[in-house]
Amino acid sequence: MTLTSKFPRVGLATSRLGFGGAAMGLTNYLGHYDAAASRDVSLAAVRRAVEKGITYFDTAPGYGKGLSEEIMGEALEGVSGVVLATKVPVAAAADVRASLEASLRRLRRSHVDLLQIHGNSFDGEPLAQLLAKGGMVDQLVRLREEGLATTIGFTSEDNNRGVYALMDTGAFDTMQISYNVVLQHPYEPTRPFGSLFDAKRHGLFTISMRTFTSGIFQKWIRLANPADRFDYTPALIQFVLSNPLIDAALVGMRTPEEVDANVAIWRDEAGRIDVTDLWTRYVDA
Repeated sequence: MTLTSKFPRVGLATSRLGFGGAAMGLTNYLGHYDAAASRDVSLAAVRRAVEKGITYFDTAPGYGKGLSEEIMGEALEGVSGVVLATKVPVAAAADVRASLEASLRRLRRSHVDLLQIHGNSFDGEPLAQLLAKGGMVDQLVRLREEGLATTIGFTSEDNNRGVYALMDTGAFDTMQISYNVVLQHPYEPTRPFGSLFDAKRHGLFTISMRTFTSGIFQKWIRLANPADRFDYTPALIQFVLSNPLIDAALVGMRTPEEVDANVAIWRDEAGRIDVTDLWTRYVDA
């Protein structure tokens, strides 16, 4: 295991711990929170992340109607050596360029390092429209050719056929997928099967989202044992970082204190586990 990774096709180097921008852009995301009123704290968090060696930053226009992008843009203005990723919502498929240009204004950049389709579930007619001539995929490829995006990718909550169809186009550089201790559908090493394996066969840079399980694991533990007060944060981050097929693990952060705590976990390589061994069900007699 290492603390960094590289985009296979372009050689961009980045930290394996990524700063997820949804948490600081969305009001009441996973709990009561006023994103606009906390702008200064969020700016400080992004700047602390840079100081601590985080070089991967993820945002989207949908995170607070551009608020997350505005915060990222202000905090990272003039900062070099970072990978900045944003997205285009499927709703903007008719004019991907306009969506990106609006993002670039908020981000204060002439281009982004990674531009992704901000997806949920790709299937049926919506998938066909993405793949159609002149559709969203073709537009993303054109923007990459023009240099407005160094790399392009897609994000998905699923492990369905749409994910594989997008990979099979050969157009993409990255895949961002839900993966954590609860949602393990992209990675089953005993068969093996799952989209993470296929992504690597396609030479894609892989990004995990929902590293903390979006609070589902914690809710279950509290239901099973209401008296439990253990902090599972290190274990949840270490689980995802322990997967050799994950190039970057996104963690939502809002404060400098959260950044400090998460960076300490990321740098604690002794805390990694053997994920394949974890799946071993039998031992030799």
